[in-house]
Amino acid sequence: MTPFLQFIFLLAVLIFAAKTGGYLSQRLGQPSVLGELLAGLLLGPTFLNLYGLPFLTDSHLPDSITHLAEVGVLLLLFIAGMELHLSDLVKAGKIASYVGVSGVLMPVLLGFFAARIVGTDTQTALFLGLMLAATSVSISAQTLMEMNKLQTRVGIIMLGGAVIDDILVLLGLSIFSALVLEGGAGLDQVVWILVRMLLYILVGGGLGLVLLPKLLQRVSRLPISEGLVAAGLIIAFLYAWAAEVLGGMAAITGSFLAGILISRSALRERIQRGISTAAYGFFVPIFFGNVGLQAEFSTFGSNQLLLLAGLSVIAVVSKLLGGGLGALAGGLSLREAVQVGVGMMARGEVILIAATIGINAGLIGNELFSSVVGVVLITTLLTPPILRLLYRENPAAV
Repeated sequence: MTPFLQFIFLLAVLIFAAKTGGYLSQRLGQPSVLGELLAGLLLGPTFLNLYGLPFLTDSHLPDSITHLAEVGVLLLLFIAGMELHLSDLVKAGKIASYVGVSGVLMPVLLGFFAARIVGTDTQTALFLGLMLAATSVSISAQTLMEMNKLQTRVGIIMLGGAVIDDILVLLGLSIFSALVLEGGAGLDQVVWILVRMLLYILVGGGLGLVLLPKLLQRVSRLPISEGLVAAGLIIAFLYAWAAEVLGGMAAITGSFLAGILISRSALRERIQRGISTAAYGFFVPIFFGNVGLQAEFSTFGSNQLLLLAGLSVIAVVSKLLGGGLGALAGGLSLREAVQVGVGMMARGEVILIAATIGINAGLIGNELFSSVVGVVLITTLLTPPILRLLYRENPAAV
């Protein structure tokens, strides 16, 4: 079987499994994302080991699926950004900043002290804390969109806090790399990291506010098949590219910013409708299924299971406390604060980026890296059903 035929067979199986899992999950009263994640876990090396089938011999298949999954998370955050209104996000900015800052400090502190207690050196302990501080905004965004709760006050604060959270974590990782991994950079390099991030937000946001509405209006008048959808994709991808290459931030932050900027356009619904079809029909199921495909638990021994359990407890408790306390400080009720804290629990692409940096630099080993992947899966599986339960004030309304 040619590599291309292997690739399309794998796509068909993965999308079918994810959509079937999502359907069954909804029938059981849970968000579809939970079923999609479990479908990926079932197909992964822990159970069926889809990549291990004898006729799937192309070694590039995992990379190809991962690339499509990364496109899926970019589109998911782009759509989430278009769902929000810039004015609402600005209003929630103060509380979201409390949530974001507290949601970083608590995991860093708990992760650092826990690592030091078991004898880990200071550098590795600090790096572990930074890894655990990252939040997967995509999981909560998808769950909130399914429940039609994304545009509520809690939903806006949660997403805003998660974006601030990831920016702070990436800033911390950049500074850590400059000061520790690269032999000790000077203050000027640290300042440059900060300047890059600030310039990206100011320039990207400013240009978007001024130019994007006019650009989209002009594209809408051109005789181009699905021109608006194509323009939206180009903007999302360019903002994502610029966020990482020019701004030193995660690509998902750029696509989220692009979505927020496009949300101001009168053409938003046309763009969102077209992109949602491609995203939810193809890319997003691959993203959620791929999380499960990356998990390998079948070879875990007792020590590694204990490590995974400990990291998972710290990951859950630290975000629940960090996000929740930040929300309480901002004036939210206890119930709303718990909703925010749970919404911040899921880990995803940023913690995997951090773990890759750590293993390449020799700060963490394969055992800890595998446990971090396990934390991503466990927290991702826990967040949607708990979040849905917390919103179930009236079962008929959710």
